[in-house]
Amino acid sequence: MNRRGFVFDLDGTLVDNMALHASAFETFLARHGMPPLGAAGRSRFDGKRNREIFPDLFGRPLSEDELQRYSGEKEGLYRELSRGNIRPHRGVLPFLDRLEALGLPAAIATSAPLENVTHSLREIQLESRFAHVVRSDEVARGKPFPDVFLEAASRIGVPPGECVAFEDAPLGVTAAKAAGMHVVAVTTSFTPAAFREHGAVFDDAVADYEEYLSGPGAWLR
Repeated sequence: MNRRGFVFDLDGTLVDNMALHASAFETFLARHGMPPLGAAGRSRFDGKRNREIFPDLFGRPLSEDELQRYSGEKEGLYRELSRGNIRPHRGVLPFLDRLEALGLPAAIATSAPLENVTHSLREIQLESRFAHVVRSDEVARGKPFPDVFLEAASRIGVPPGECVAFEDAPLGVTAAKAAGMHVVAVTTSFTPAAFREHGAVFDDAVADYEEYLSGPGAWLR
């Protein structure tokens, strides 16, 4: 297998936290007199940057001050709800141990803001496991564009075509595929059929990292 680098989305992919993000979003929407998102809304927004989500939600352009205020409100709700209540998805730690033992570099490519990245990695005790974390607010375009994945590949020094990307949302899968990576859809948030319904093309689909190591990733053993 010509796969020398590994790139992971964070929320829902490494961290079992999407239910808490959804709960924080529902609270935010209710505060602002908006209806719940539902499955269709989640598929439309999961993986996007807040500066793209909130103008769509409010149906109008937002000032930078409004963007910062709404983002801070919603993400603060998430951090409050998730404190002491999140964990890595099944098999993440042994999988990272295996990559480290093989000397294979890994990076995170996420749409989460800095405060959430720091919080979530600290909560699941993975803050020291990733030397490279790329946020979509550090690149020109967010997911479904490939920028954040291309930057992650650059930082670990591996061509995108030799990287495996793990994603739990259709927009993220589309972004990783556009970067030219081998894409694994982690079905913690969407079923394989739901990914396909939203036009997301992936190479493998697994429920967690134990399944990956016993199936498509058995070559790593």
